[in-house]
Order: sequence, then structure tokens, then C-alpha cells
Amino acid sequence: MRLSPRLLSLGIACLLATQAQAETVVLEGARVFDGNRDAGVQTLVITDGVITTLGKAPATLPGDAKRIDYRGRWIIPGLVSNHSHLGNTNGTEHGDRHYTRAVVLRDLKQFQRFGVTTLTALGMNGPAFFALRKEVHDQPRLGAQLYGAGAGIGVPEGAPPAGPMGLASDPVARPATPEQARAAVRQQKADGVDLIKLWVDNLGDKAPIMPEAIYQAAIAEAHAQDLKVAAHIHDQAPAAELVASGVDIIGHGIRDTPVAPTLVQAMHDAGTWYIPTLTIDENTYAFAEHPQWLQDRFIQAALPASVKAQWSAPGWADTQRASAGAEKARRDVAMNLRNLRTLHDGGVRIGFGTDAGAMPSRVIGYSEHRELELMTQAGFTAQQALTTATRDAAQLLGLDDRGTLAAGKRADLVVLEADPLADIRNTRGIQAVWQAGQQVAGPVLAMDHAPVAAD
Repeated sequence: MRLSPRLLSLGIACLLATQAQAETVVLEGARVFDGNRDAGVQTLVITDGVITTLGKAPATLPGDAKRIDYRGRWIIPGLVSNHSHLGNTNGTEHGDRHYTRAVVLRDLKQFQRFGVTTLTALGMNGPAFFALRKEVHDQPRLGAQLYGAGAGIGVPEGAPPAGPMGLASDPVARPATPEQARAAVRQQKADGVDLIKLWVDNLGDKAPIMPEAIYQAAIAEAHAQDLKVAAHIHDQAPAAELVASGVDIIGHGIRDTPVAPTLVQAMHDAGTWYIPTLTIDENTYAFAEHPQWLQDRFIQAALPASVKAQWSAPGWADTQRASAGAEKARRDVAMNLRNLRTLHDGGVRIGFGTDAGAMPSRVIGYSEHRELELMTQAGFTAQQALTTATRDAAQLLGLDDRGTLAAGKRADLVVLEADPLADIRNTRGIQAVWQAGQQVAGPVLAMDHAPVAAD
């Protein structure tokens, strides 16, 4: 088919108009950690959401380019979470009855405000997940860009525990046979998940564990469908069996025993990813042991008022500190830190996640920055912790357009007040968050955390 000269001219005119409207932003004067190293003071030129220059400013720029002076600031890539949850909490309450568009978007916005620009919702997602994922992909100002595992695959009468997790509708598939496991994977593939989530054990308690035949069938089918598999574990024995069965991602830290050298080697050789989620247990007792943390403005900006009131109530801290759950959590954190150090020293690939959003105590936004701090307690340098939370976390998801700052990458970045390589706690000094070339948040301030009404 040949276009008429008139239509051809109109097409060229529209193309030129589109090109003329391309938005260019120039960020000047900041020192840049690019996801790999301290790159020094650099100029970033961003056009239509993509970094076109990182380095010396071009000799010529569009006359309408927007220039922003960030002298004295630091810029890092946007954080990438490999393990979080959405739509499961509302104030001090939790459960899948809260999985509504309003609550999910509120959570995505909070992750974004705290510098998380890409998020993996690793299970317990309601049917609205897929439409919401598309909506936020198209509109960065709605919140962090969303990936995830849909509802996930669990165990009949086991993990995730429907009662304690408040799963009244319980969207989680719970296959009883290998063929049902394969069918669940195929269905989730058809639904459009980004990876498969398996709940194999249940945080070290006595609930049923997913049988080996079930998870082996699910892993094999997922790989046949070109999907990675993340497994929820607590203990070393199922983790070792999962690695031998070809699982791609261990979705929580091993917290019962010191990790064996044979498992370290097996994970290294297989390229298995490991997401320690150090804060998942610490949040059980940390605010009871450190009530002064509730006065920290950064933490206050993350806490719903009802949660802060509960944690500030007379007697709450004493009861929480003395509980059996807190004592077990302290042991789990110590073992998790020890095993993370061993696995990192052994060259195992480490991802980044916190389980934030699964329960009210797993505070969205704050948990990610505390996770970075705990990683340094496990022996990471600040630079290694940041690289894990940006470059490596993006690699775990197979995303090569983010996680580092370079020409051709998405302009997902966080502007900080001070040097995060000198002190990892400086990641909390968020001045601005940019996603797909748009400033979408910053600085971190308190927000309205009133419970969201049901749709």
C-alpha cells in the first residue's frame, strides 16, 4: 500500500512534532553511585524517561531542557525489591479482605516514596493484581513499578497459613498431587505471572511441609514455561532439597542451623539466588526493645498512626519483649545474619527483599532501609549492600533496563542528602525519587495513613 503525498507529509509532521515534544531533564552537580561504583560528580541527561548521558554534560542541549541543580547531593539507582507484599495490611489489621485497588496503590506509593522504584509482590495477590500491574507500569506517578507471582502455590492446611494470614478468600493454589501442581503453574503462566512462588515450609513450625514430589513437579513445569521459581523456606533441610531440585530463588534466610559448606557450594554452582529478608524476624521485637525508634522522623513517616499508637501503648513493649515469639525471633535473626555472611563469602548470589507488607509489623519503606543496615552487620560493605539492592536485585528479575545508572537505562533514581557509601543509614535522607524520568516523590514526609475504606 502506497501513502499519498498528503498523508506522508502529515505523518512526517506528526513525527517531528512528537520529537520536538520530547522532554529533556538535566540533573547537575550530584555525586553518583551508579550501582557498581562511586562514579564521582556526574551530569545526568534524561530524555523521555531514559538516561541519554551520564558523565560530562553535552555541548548542546534542547533550549527547553529542564535543569536541576543537585550540588552536594548523592544519586543512587532506585531500589529493587525481590520480596514484598501488597494489599494485605490496613493499619493494625491484615488479611486478603484489604486487597483492593485503593490499598494496593497506597502501598505501591509508599514503597516509591521510600526509594523502591521496582517491586516484586511475592504471592498472596488477589485477582486485581494483573490489571493493577499494567496500570502502574503505564503511570509511574501511581507508585513503584510492579512485578510478581500472582497468588502463589502453597500447601493444603499449611503455608501460607490461611487463618493467621487472614486469607478469607484464599487465592493461593494448594495442590495435593504433582499433576495439580503442574496445572497450577500452567494456570498462573496463563494469568501472566512474572515468576512462581512456592510456600514449602511454614517458618519452622509444625504445619505440613510441601511434599518433594509436589515442588519438584511445580519447578519442572515452571521451567518448561520459562518461569523462575522462588521458594519460601525457614529451615536448611528443605532449602537443600529445593536447590537439588533446581529451584531458582530461596525466598527467605535459613534460620534453624548454620548453613553447611556443601549447600553453599551447591548454591554457588547452580547460581541459586538467596533473599535473606533479615527484617522479617527483627520486626517482631525491635520496636519493643527500642521504643525510642518511634520518635525517629523517618520511621514515623512510614508508620500508620494506629500501629504507632499500638506500639506506644503502656505495657505493649514489656509484653512483646517477654513473648516466646520474640525470643525465637532473636535466635532467628542471629542465625540469619550468620548464614548470610557465610553464603556471601561463598560467592552465592544475594537478592534484596524484606517481606514488607505481609503483616503490620513488616513496615513498608522503613524495612528496606533497615535491611541495608542489617546487611552491613552481616559483613557487607555499604557499597556491596547497595549493589545488592539495585544492580543484583534487577538481575534476579531478569531486568537489564534498571538497577544501574548508565546511558540507555531507565531513569529510576533516588537523590540523597549525604554519602551512603560512608554510612548506609544515609539512604534514609531521601530528597527526591525519580521513576521513568519523572520526579514522583520526595522528600520523605509523613503521609495520611488512615485505614482505606473497602471498594
